[in-house]
Amino acid sequence: MCSLRAIAGFVIVGGISLSAVRESAPNARPQDSTATSTNLADAEKVRAEIRAVENVVPKIPDRGAALFLLARQYAHLGELQKALALLKECMALDAGFDPEPSESPSLRPLESNHEFREMLEEAHGRYPLVHKARVAFTVPANDLFPEGLAVDSEKQLFYMGSMHRRKIVRFALNGNVSDFVKQGLYDLMPVGGVHVDPMDHSVWASTDAGEKHRPELLHFDAQGKLLERHASPGKMPYDLNDLVLRGSREIFTTDTEGHHVYRFDRALHTFTDMKLYRPVFYPNGITLSGDGNVLFVADMLGVIRVDLLNNESEDVDPGAHDTLSGIDGLYWNKGELLGVQYGTGAYRVMRWQLSPDGRKVTATETLEYRTDLVSNPTTGAILGDNFYFIGNTGIYNLSDDQIVDRAKLESVHIAVVSVKNGIGYQNQPK
Repeated sequence: MCSLRAIAGFVIVGGISLSAVRESAPNARPQDSTATSTNLADAEKVRAEIRAVENVVPKIPDRGAALFLLARQYAHLGELQKALALLKECMALDAGFDPEPSESPSLRPLESNHEFREMLEEAHGRYPLVHKARVAFTVPANDLFPEGLAVDSEKQLFYMGSMHRRKIVRFALNGNVSDFVKQGLYDLMPVGGVHVDPMDHSVWASTDAGEKHRPELLHFDAQGKLLERHASPGKMPYDLNDLVLRGSREIFTTDTEGHHVYRFDRALHTFTDMKLYRPVFYPNGITLSGDGNVLFVADMLGVIRVDLLNNESEDVDPGAHDTLSGIDGLYWNKGELLGVQYGTGAYRVMRWQLSPDGRKVTATETLEYRTDLVSNPTTGAILGDNFYFIGNTGIYNLSDDQIVDRAKLESVHIAVVSVKNGIGYQNQPK
């Protein structure tokens, strides 16, 4: 989910001055990411990350993801010609990237460049609006600034974490909304990922560091009573973002700002930093295959596939003219990956059919793109043959946990799109 405090401006996911990758993410609202705001310490961090990304490029199949990230990083440093050259190379791959400055603030200094404007116009023409979802439900509260969404399939109840109110809301599609964990009850930090344990209907959640620098993994019973809380082993800057449960023994969670993926042992209450074949850059969405033996971790450079039986890892190959860059909510569904994607510049909801071994994308479908239903979306949940997702988090309107413009507050829309049929069929949500 997002916690993306820095995957955008430079990277607004929360890490390195995260002001250059996604420009807007929970807790780090849009900010000016031009060279004029880049101090020496920030510049050193960005250059260190550039070196790390450039070292990884030969290893990964998703070249466009690296080029787009690097372009925004160089633009953040004020090296505009280098940024423009990288963007040209990226856009030539026709992989779905959109250098729209409103979505990637670090690219704003390029707006006066005619080559950039032509590139932007071409992208808008090449990747038109896609509208397949509809609003399924509206949560009336307008100041939640939600991040994580989960569903109890058996009870058909949804759970949604609030970054601003630091609570968890529960709702049903019939209109009933209530607080599952009330604000202020357990001194929670901003709530990010949420996940329901189908065995006992209990709820796990992860939090950002907040002003107390205390990211945690939390466990609540089915009535919302706190059962466990476990502090992240990381050091600032760090957080716990999204999570996924593997049976009754393990939980896997992403530390977006600290660039870690952890395995949490539920019996021993210990976190283990997973050793993957390459460094991760702002890891975010995370999910498991249907049999629970393969872990998929999304970061800015794609999706890493981890075989949990032998701990071998590799990037999923997106194939030509496609990318798996920067996915917030990531979900397994019958041999497919569903995702709320921000790494391409403009938000979009996607589905990717995988090969039987999960190593390669074989088909892709855009489910929602360039509409009001993808206004800073973050995560989703699968219920039956439908994919529900938060369409408008409003996170751009929150800075340092303060509302920027109260006139722009709006109720939270939960959108839905059918994924019943295979890619290419016309699905209609019920």
